[in-house]
Amino acid sequence: MKIYFFTFLVALLVFSCKNSNSTDTDYAYFGGEIINPSNNYITLNNSFVGKDTIYLDKNNRFLHKIDSLKPGLYSFTHGGEFQTILLEPNDSLLFRLNTNDFDESLVYTGKGSKKNNYLIKSFLDNEIENKEFMNTSLLEPEVFVEHMDLLRKQKLAHFEEFLSKKPSSDLFKNIITSSINYNHYAYHEMFPFGYYGNKKLIHFKDLPEGFYDYRNEIDLNNESISELYAYNRFLFWHFNNIALKQYYKDGIHEAFDRMALDYNIEKLRLIDSSITSKKIKNYLLKHNIRNFILNSDNRDATIELINFYLKKSTNPEDKIYLKALVEAANKLTAGHDLPDATLIDYQGNSIELSSLINSPTVIYCWSTNFKMHSRNSHYKIRELQAKFPKVNFIAINFNDNDFNYWKKTLRSLKFSAKNEFKFSNPTEAVEKYVITFNHKTLVLDEHMGIISSNVGLFSDDMAESLKKVSNAYKSSSLK
Repeated sequence: MKIYFFTFLVALLVFSCKNSNSTDTDYAYFGGEIINPSNNYITLNNSFVGKDTIYLDKNNRFLHKIDSLKPGLYSFTHGGEFQTILLEPNDSLLFRLNTNDFDESLVYTGKGSKKNNYLIKSFLDNEIENKEFMNTSLLEPEVFVEHMDLLRKQKLAHFEEFLSKKPSSDLFKNIITSSINYNHYAYHEMFPFGYYGNKKLIHFKDLPEGFYDYRNEIDLNNESISELYAYNRFLFWHFNNIALKQYYKDGIHEAFDRMALDYNIEKLRLIDSSITSKKIKNYLLKHNIRNFILNSDNRDATIELINFYLKKSTNPEDKIYLKALVEAANKLTAGHDLPDATLIDYQGNSIELSSLINSPTVIYCWSTNFKMHSRNSHYKIRELQAKFPKVNFIAINFNDNDFNYWKKTLRSLKFSAKNEFKFSNPTEAVEKYVITFNHKTLVLDEHMGIISSNVGLFSDDMAESLKKVSNAYKSSSLK
């Protein structure tokens, strides 16, 4: 396999050199090899130029030329997982990855590889840092500030050392520096939510003077880094944070409710009044209200919030999408019947979901892209099944991956194939059942009537819902 990949790389470099005398220098090559592919294509996306679908050949490789290249951050996705790359004129970037260990196995070669290997290394370091934040956020505020300041200085020093050995473009310097800084700022915005928790978040105003001094350095309208994860994460947490002032203005809230209507309207109002960039404003408005729609059972609040949003957004496509999402969510409220869907079982047979439901049922929709979450969720289902033997549990995969990859995932995670299914049309199902990024749990009665469409699998509410639906079913069976 390595020999084939080396041959592919040589061919790419030779091909690039032959074209190096061309007067057109606004292009780049992007290619790669995928081990254990989830499907037969990747997508390459940039918000300014749109999305390209690139198909793999019989050896699971591809080579794609991007003409009239717009330098900047692009994302490529495969099987639901994605990673960010930086492309600049004359780059010939090649990667190799194994889907069994997507990010950790990703290695770049060719022109443009050094900066992108630095990017992926920074991404992996940030993932570790993010996992540690649960503990970091418990530090006393003054200690937290010292810890984070030291961490930022170390990252900037490491980057300066890299630049001293490998001169780079101003664009790359700006992206890495911005990523370091906005990650730093984001953790400060997240801190009060972790340190005080929902019950004591009213004390967020008691943080030391100067805790948010970095806000004097931020730019809420920087479109040049609007594709950067660190920047977008900061923006989300920044507005989550500053909306607390209005939420707690009367001091009567005993515990913070992230789904409170007044809090979410205040976030949208602040985004609208603080940001002048239409691109950034529409992005934040869309994703904030999307999160509310996906997690709220309060349809009256959803209608009020969507109406507020429609007055602020200037993106017609976003408005159409979100109105359709609200309509779909309204059909999933308690008392409605769940819309039917066609499934595929482990043997490849088509079957209607309705044919599987003749007793109280939990439907758990899961994604192969979140293996740890999927594993833990399946363990939780086994635990619930033991407590509620009269309840039927159905697991449905909603990835747009191929059939054999799904079966391979079930085997690798050692899941029983019993009551495991895959949506025949995942795209349609995601919209119909308003499925979030990695899961969806629905509780139904024996007639496909919806008991709950948003209850958390690991929450106490789940056990309570199953207890009620089990008792109701037992009572009706005795009549």
